[in-house]
This record gives sequence, structure tokens and C-alpha cells, in this order.
Amino acid sequence: MSAKTTIDKTQVALLIATAAFAAAGVIAPYWLCFLTMLALAKALVVQGVVIQMRLGLVSFGQGLFFGIGGYAVGIASNFWGISDAFVLLALALAAAVAVAAVLGLLMARYRDIFFAMLSLALSMILFGVLVKSQGLGSTDGFNVPAQSYLGWVPAPGQQKLVAYVLTIAVVGTVALLLCRYLGSGAGQIAEAVRENEIRVEYLGLSPRWLIYASYVMAAGVAALGGALTAFATGHVDPEMAYWATSGEFVFIALLGGTAHVAAPFLASILFSVVRTYAFEYTPHTWQLILGLVLLAIIVFLPKGLWSLVQREGKVRA
Repeated sequence: MSAKTTIDKTQVALLIATAAFAAAGVIAPYWLCFLTMLALAKALVVQGVVIQMRLGLVSFGQGLFFGIGGYAVGIASNFWGISDAFVLLALALAAAVAVAAVLGLLMARYRDIFFAMLSLALSMILFGVLVKSQGLGSTDGFNVPAQSYLGWVPAPGQQKLVAYVLTIAVVGTVALLLCRYLGSGAGQIAEAVRENEIRVEYLGLSPRWLIYASYVMAAGVAALGGALTAFATGHVDPEMAYWATSGEFVFIALLGGTAHVAAPFLASILFSVVRTYAFEYTPHTWQLILGLVLLAIIVFLPKGLWSLVQREGKVRA
């Protein structure tokens, strides 16, 4: 009963947070809304990294599906004339899931460093293809036109606010679904797979198919993050699939930890704040500051920022 109560409280908290973020968009300045949109969109990609980390796997190629989601939106908007945001999100999700369904058959066979390096290699293949594609803008990418919403085209002054609200709604919905998944049997068995796959097989479950399903799920949420990033910036480029982008997602996953569905969102927002101010005040050494932050987290909070929340909860109990 206590586990069910905890999950219910988490879902209520996620609903309240979603409503609060959406309402804040009405009064907050656009630059703050823009940074929040990017942070939450990247947090969706990080959720996919965390899903695989719970299985004992680290993906250094999540930029593959981040890029697929962004370019699916850009291609459908520019070449197919599709402007509806919901259709574009569905296309991005379908494209990433279709690719992951094929690649996952290979990825599910590997573990440890082999999984990490193979995922990185696949992401860099997409990066190379995009860089060499003149029709897709090569290294410069191309712009994404404004979206419509079920036939409604917002006024120019409302477009940014509507895109912000859509981002909050998608992120909140995905967070609720992931919360239910992590509380289910399939979500809880992930730790057992990480510790000992053979014992999981004795229980009649297939670790390989659990890893395969998690890989496809991670691809789907990453594609949604890429699509929302394309909506926010109005532009896509090959950097979305670059290895440094994938490394950034792993950085944020380590920063937040894997203990709670809200950890990637908290870590992504903090990462965005630190990087923004570090770049503003020390534009030539901002990478050093991010590295020091990660080093401090690894040394003092090896389980991520969410361990502070857990520690506070234990003290109150």
C-alpha cells in the first residue's frame, strides 16, 4: 500500500508542477520560457538515458534519436508541407521508434562499453550523413516554419506562448507515463537485470527483450525532445546528432541520478542555468566550470542531485 501511495503522490506532484509551469509562461519573460523549453525538451532525452542506466547500460548515442526527431519535424514541415504540431510530433515519434525497432535487435546483444561505443558510432553515422547532405543544409541545417494546432494558427505574438504550453503539456504527459512505467513490474525488474541477468532468466523473463523494449522507449522520448527543440528554436542542424550533444545528455543524467522520474528535469534545468551564466561571465572557460560541477557531483553526490531530496525525506521521517 505504501508503494502505491508513493506513486500516487508523485503523480499528483507532477500534475501540480505541470500546471504551475504552464501558468508561469503567461507572466514570465520570453527568454526564461525559451530556456525552460530547451531544458525540459533535453530532459526528455535524458529520461531515455536514465531508463537504460537503470538496466546497467550507458548510451553515448542518444543524439541519434534526438536528431531524428528534430529532422523529422524539419523535413515534414519544409518538404511535405505539414504544419500541424501534433502531426509533426507523431511523425517524429514514429520515425525514431521505427529506427530503434531495427537497431535495437543489434543493440540488445551488447553490454557495458560495447553498448556505449556502438550507440556512439550509430549516432556519428547519422551526423556524417547529415553533414554531407546538401539538400538538408549540410553543416548549417535549415529553419523550421511556425506550427499550427489542429487547424488553428496562432497570431505572431501568441506563437511562442502556445509553443511553450505545448512543450509543458508534452513533458508533463511523458513524465506521468514514465512514472507509471517505473512503478510497474517491468520498470522495477530493471534493477534486477542490472545486477544479474541470469537470475532474471530463471524467473522466466528475457533480459534481452527488456533491454530491447527500453531501447525503443528511450528512442521515442528522445525524438519527442528533438521535435520540441525544433519547435522552440525554429532550426535543426547536424549538431543534434553530434557526440558532444550525446555526452551532454549523459552529463545531465549523472547530475540528476536515476532514483526518481523528476531527477532529469531538475538536473536539466540546473545544467541550463549553470551553462548560461558560465558562458555569460566566462565565455572562454565555461566548459571548465561545467567539468568542475560534474566532478563535484561525482565526488560528493555519487547518486546525483536527487539523493539530497531522499536524504531530506529520511531525516524528516
